[in-house]
Amino acid sequence: MKIEYDREADALYIQLREAYVDDNLDIEEGVTIDLDAERHIVGIEILDASKKLSLKDLVNITIENLPVERLNTLSA
Repeated sequence: MKIEYDREADALYIQLREAYVDDNLDIEEGVTIDLDAERHIVGIEILDASKKLSLKDLVNITIENLPVERLNTLSA
């Protein structure tokens, strides 16, 4: 997963996984979901991000309940 903010474009992109984007779906003004050929979500783009999200939202990212035990078992 990768989260990128482009200050010049004021766009936030959350890439959930690396895959070819086959299509996209506008879910509201300035928010687009990128989809692969099987219609699985690849990423989320938010335009005018600083107007939709506060500075606190943009710089304070929290990850909760990450299944670390499962990751450790897979790599063993």
